[in-house]
Amino acid sequence: MKKRIVSVFFALALFSSVLAGCTPNKAGASSAAASSGASAPAESSAPSSAAVSSTAATGEAEYAVVLKTQASDFWVKMKDGIVAKANELGIKVDVYAAQSEEDTEGQLKILENCLTKNYKAIGVAPLSPVNLIPGVVKANQKGIYVMNIDEKIDMNSLKSSGGSVIGFATTDNVQVGKKGAEYIISKLPEGGKVAIIEGKAGNASGESRKQGATDAFKANNKFSIVGSLPGDWDRQKALDVATSFIQSNPDLKGIYCCNDTMALGALQAVINAKKLGQIIVVGTDGDAEAVKSINDGQLSATVAQDPGAIGAKSLEEMVKAVKNQAKIDSNVEPAMIPIESNLITKK
Repeated sequence: MKKRIVSVFFALALFSSVLAGCTPNKAGASSAAASSGASAPAESSAPSSAAVSSTAATGEAEYAVVLKTQASDFWVKMKDGIVAKANELGIKVDVYAAQSEEDTEGQLKILENCLTKNYKAIGVAPLSPVNLIPGVVKANQKGIYVMNIDEKIDMNSLKSSGGSVIGFATTDNVQVGKKGAEYIISKLPEGGKVAIIEGKAGNASGESRKQGATDAFKANNKFSIVGSLPGDWDRQKALDVATSFIQSNPDLKGIYCCNDTMALGALQAVINAKKLGQIIVVGTDGDAEAVKSINDGQLSATVAQDPGAIGAKSLEEMVKAVKNQAKIDSNVEPAMIPIESNLITKK
């Protein structure tokens, strides 16, 4: 069997600087060599009228993934998981990312430009539940399979637009929020006042984490939630929100944050108020900086997702759909693929 090369590209610059045809800019490109000798997926016809042939002979990838960003440890780990799985399978995959988590239009342009390439399947981690729907519909019309990763697309809107995805791989975010809140509860047997710092309003994963934490706190009558406000995944905004919570509630005992970036902002607010050790702060994602803070005795805990496993499983599902010539049908319910999370506390 022939050795294959895995190419990994990142679309991290504004799309005005990206060449047409979904070619990543040179400044953001990187590559990794695959040592696997595994054979590539068999050639297959997509559900459209035109056959899609393998592009391996020309050195082009058959698979692509469009992530939210590469500006955080979580998304870097997901990219690494995708690359490792591609090496294992002996296939090629192009990985792109939006410039920031605010760049919803830019991410859609990345996806739409990818449709000019010969990809058989594309994985997408949308920045919002709806921003990539037009691109997903266009991909389906071209016979390209789409895999939903991490952030769930609004399935009702997608279906009404005539689009579909083959599956949805993510952590069970309700359970993530529940685990974070339950850790705080376990450390405060007398109960007390707690607060939640949410993600961006309307963001599905953030809303699910908030729901899990809220339900866990409300299930214990020793606890009262004094506030639940968005921090927009931003450290400074979370610091401001946490500062307000602390000033309004001098007896605040715990803060659950829907990601680690915000948890580190909330931690700084606790430090500024000279209440380190008095207020428990728990984050989400298991980012390297958060884990270091935990081991340094500052952040209390984080609920770690496994972004590498999410990325790897998503690529596997894309390859499977191509190999099995799965039907693209907006009436088919996508497979739900949950990836387990783990609570990280000080070693």
